[in-house]
Amino acid sequence: MPSPSVARALHPGAWWLWAIGMAAAVSMTTNPLLLLIAVAVLTLVVVSRRTSTPWARAFRLYGWLGVFIVVLRLVLHVLVGLKWGEHTLVALPTVTLPSWASGIDVLGTVRLEGLLAAGFEGLRLATMILCIGAANALANPKRLLAALPGALHEIGAAVVVAITVAPQLAESVQRVVRARRLRGDGVGGLKAFRRVAMPVLQDTLDRSLMLASAMDSRGYGRRADATPGQRALTSTLTLVGLMATSVGLYGLLDTTAPRWLGVPLLVGGLGLGAVGIVVGSRTVRRTVYRPDPWRAPELLTIVCGVVAAAALVATARTSPDGLSMPLQPLGPPPLPLMATLGLLVGALPAVLTPEPPTHRERAAR
Repeated sequence: MPSPSVARALHPGAWWLWAIGMAAAVSMTTNPLLLLIAVAVLTLVVVSRRTSTPWARAFRLYGWLGVFIVVLRLVLHVLVGLKWGEHTLVALPTVTLPSWASGIDVLGTVRLEGLLAAGFEGLRLATMILCIGAANALANPKRLLAALPGALHEIGAAVVVAITVAPQLAESVQRVVRARRLRGDGVGGLKAFRRVAMPVLQDTLDRSLMLASAMDSRGYGRRADATPGQRALTSTLTLVGLMATSVGLYGLLDTTAPRWLGVPLLVGGLGLGAVGIVVGSRTVRRTVYRPDPWRAPELLTIVCGVVAAAALVATARTSPDGLSMPLQPLGPPPLPLMATLGLLVGALPAVLTPEPPTHRERAAR
């Protein structure tokens, strides 16, 4: 058995489950202190455990996407948002739209409380996007496809092609910018954007199509003969399990929902989904070359994500005021101890997991 200190890539499923736990935790709060702690935790884990692969460089793109989301949310609030609060920031004129858009006023007096609420909602969405970016930067999408159950292989192939667009976009930007520098093209600003955008998009689409063709030629997603009864049973179990899981998650995250709508329905939905996956996997024949192992670091990573989500759920049920910033009256954001410790536990994979292998170590294997 290899030592835990030996450098190796963690199972991609563990990174995704950890990121889902962090995203579930973030979705329950608009407290800026907790959101900034979550951003720091995600950045620390990505910087500590990412490799030099193309998809690992996509985390910065997700960060800029988060900044864009926050700015867009603030701009939309100034343009058409509901202005509320006591502290006036800017007194802009109100433009009333025609009767076909009655009830919507453009601009108007911008107030501090409403602007802060819009910014924190944007920050929450941006942090959730960053959770997806962290999983995308840490998990090898090709290894994730190989680890998926047979029943999810066709869906997984489509998802893998989709999520590799962002990493390939980052690599294409670097290649095009490097080529422009070699040609002595030093034009910047909007002119440079127009010259870079089209080659980058074309290169990204070409590489995604090449990946899809390569996966298809190697037999990814090929389905063996299955009877109509097996297909109907698999579809029914998977669909009912997915619907029950979605409703169960809603009941778990909504503190006002009945208790029977949360954990019982979530567990039942996951059970039906697992049965559907097992039945559907019997109709897919494939081989797996050097499967990624599940060891203690993978389990610890998942536990850290679950602890972060559970801490926020417990805080929402015991002291829900700690998950939001007081805006009426305006006051400093609280720092609930349980939620803070839960998010900090999410940073433990940065030190509890083995270091990723370098190019030299991979080449030596």
